[in-house]
Amino acid sequence: MDHTIDQSTMLDIGQILNILPHRYPFLLVDRVIEMDLNKGYILAQKNVSMNESFFQGHFPGSPIMPGVLILEALAQAGAILVHSKSKENKLAVLLNVNHAKFRQPVKPGDVLLLRCQGLHFSSKGGKVKAEALVDSKVAAEGEIGFVFVDKSQI
Repeated sequence: MDHTIDQSTMLDIGQILNILPHRYPFLLVDRVIEMDLNKGYILAQKNVSMNESFFQGHFPGSPIMPGVLILEALAQAGAILVHSKSKENKLAVLLNVNHAKFRQPVKPGDVLLLRCQGLHFSSKGGKVKAEALVDSKVAAEGEIGFVFVDKSQI
């Protein structure tokens, strides 16, 4: 299956599902607003709804999105970018997270803007600098590394 993507593009949920192996309830990217492979960046979006299952147990009465799930959303956006820079039919799998910081809580009704800038791309994987923003304020940030694996290994 070919996943060729234009140099500058938007992706809808169907196209995202063709790249990422994640499915409900763990798919945390709703759409790709912009991706430029020449400049090595992606802007994606996650709409945070009160209907998310994690809000049932993560501070009921004062719900906030778990920080690790914000990082996972960033990792999924970064994986789309790293995958799209590759010509291989492989999956970009999370390798590491460095320098992660959580700056402000993310609450139901927020829209997370997931911004990843490529730091390194190779035939073995890649690394991105990632930020999750709510209303132009950084909610979380970090550097995320990926390794390519054959789809048959997953």
